[in-house]
Amino acid sequence: MRPLVKLPIEKLVEEPYASILCYPHAKPLEVESRLLELKDLGVVAVEFTGDGSAASIPVLGKGYVGIVVVAYLKGGERLALKMRRLDGGRDDFFHEADMLQRANKIEVGPKFVAVTKNFLLSQLVDGDLLVDWLFNHKEKVTVRCVLEDVLEQCWRLDEVGLDHGELSKAPRHLLMDKVGKPFIVDFETASIKRRVANVTSVCQYLFVGNSYVPRLVWEVLGEKNRDKIVEVLRNYKKERSRVCFDTLLQVCL
Repeated sequence: MRPLVKLPIEKLVEEPYASILCYPHAKPLEVESRLLELKDLGVVAVEFTGDGSAASIPVLGKGYVGIVVVAYLKGGERLALKMRRLDGGRDDFFHEADMLQRANKIEVGPKFVAVTKNFLLSQLVDGDLLVDWLFNHKEKVTVRCVLEDVLEQCWRLDEVGLDHGELSKAPRHLLMDKVGKPFIVDFETASIKRRVANVTSVCQYLFVGNSYVPRLVWEVLGEKNRDKIVEVLRNYKKERSRVCFDTLLQVCL
């Protein structure tokens, strides 16, 4: 990870930081408006650090909709701050905030803190991508518990009819904090209006797909019968019941 840069928000009027605040190009009126939003949220400083990059500056993440950095509140609390891109095709963060709060009610996702048109504040998951964590952890019981936790979170999302929408691209959306707790993040494309596919998407990613991730999992847990996993996944899709989900857990883990 590259060295961090911590700036009071007043310094965000300067380049290249202004062009990150209003990515991809700073507009004076937009910069001024966004600084007022940050003040209303109680943000006093922003930390640029992480493995992502925007305008050649390190950030926690850079997606199609927003740039994620670390924010500091007046009391020193560190939070994740998502900043809306001007070219991201979204008018605001209110939908994402609603989806995250629905997920929080079933103990899924980083804790929602606050939202404005251009910013979303939430709990900072300070750790690694799940896939990177799997590279460095080979304890069978630990890995099984973590993957079971991930699947249980997906089951709870399925149960309330909230589809994350991007768990087939799980590398970016499954994080581990420093004490080994997995988090599902980034609910910008989540919906309660389409058929849920959280469990099936994550199972495909972790246990069935052709990427290196299933190999990492089987290296620790022992290789499983993929045809059997596909069979129980089909049964789960037909009958999304706890019985079918428990059978899936047994076959996968």
